[in-house]
Amino acid sequence: MNPYIYLRALRHADFTVFSVVEGQKRYYDNQFQTYVAYASGQQVKRSILEEVTIVLNEVPAPITFYFEAPSLKEKEVTSPGDPSFADQLLGGWMIAQSGGGGRTIKRRSPLSISAMRPLHPLLGGVQSENISFDRSDRPDLHKVVVKDASGKVLSEEEIAQLLSGSDRSLRRKWIQDNKRTTGLFIYDVAIDLRTLFCVSLNQLEPELSQETIDQLKKDGWRESQNTFGKCLLCPEKRRKQIIPALAHALINWRILTNQSRTFSPMEVLAVAISQNANKIAQTIRAKLIEEGEKPIAKPIVDDTIENAKVYVTLSGTGYFSTNVESADALEKAEEKLIELMNAFNYENQLRKEQAQ
Repeated sequence: MNPYIYLRALRHADFTVFSVVEGQKRYYDNQFQTYVAYASGQQVKRSILEEVTIVLNEVPAPITFYFEAPSLKEKEVTSPGDPSFADQLLGGWMIAQSGGGGRTIKRRSPLSISAMRPLHPLLGGVQSENISFDRSDRPDLHKVVVKDASGKVLSEEEIAQLLSGSDRSLRRKWIQDNKRTTGLFIYDVAIDLRTLFCVSLNQLEPELSQETIDQLKKDGWRESQNTFGKCLLCPEKRRKQIIPALAHALINWRILTNQSRTFSPMEVLAVAISQNANKIAQTIRAKLIEEGEKPIAKPIVDDTIENAKVYVTLSGTGYFSTNVESADALEKAEEKLIELMNAFNYENQLRKEQAQ
């Protein structure tokens, strides 16, 4: 049994942002000497888990925020460490008590998720613009409040005197160096099927509290064993619920934190699925063409790679050459993921070793 599934997906982003803090995230590519945009792996992971809960119509695990009085200094943030929540089972957790007052409980996510970054540095750029928040067309409707250094509110006459000799507008805010990105972006996901539905019972490096173990057993989780040792196995009925939701979310997730004025569908152009990491990297790639004064990068989606399946949407034909596009490409990709996840023997992972 091959315990890994690898997925690579290609998306198109059009004049948008992947975050709202300090504008668009970006990094500098040394070889091509240009800034390129990215969405962090953590951001992609959160978006995937959010989509899973939406499909299942379930609430995510509750998060507890701790503060220290009276200064309200921020302390630890904890989750329940309960795999009965789908986002916890798939996303993992770490519960560490402040000051080392108890055992740290942590579960590594069975999903390894890359950042969403350009397919090639020349295929995803960052642009800057100056924009405004303008309400100067209705000066009688929108109120302006000006305070002096002591906090006193100035009268309209005092404000008028302050603006005398100036062309300054108080109902228009300039937002400078507003960054946006456009281009072709990829992200990669590796699924470890050995731990996808198994949570370790090892108490030397605990993933669960004893209280949670007892409750899970009451809920139908049973003791099993994988290559890492004894574990609790998620009930089959629950697995059958989560697998289709996860397959859908891995392909159809959306970044929910980008600003409304920069919305982009970020449509999926192609998906590649394999159980070989090297194969997956070859399916969706770019080729550097050094012709003329400046090199260019050509996107390539290759459906001839052995032991890898490639699914191309109709939108993809606008960005690369292909003859295998289809209207139901994403549905077929979901079906392939479901097939691979269902084919794994979660119940008896060590059958071959025990037989020997």
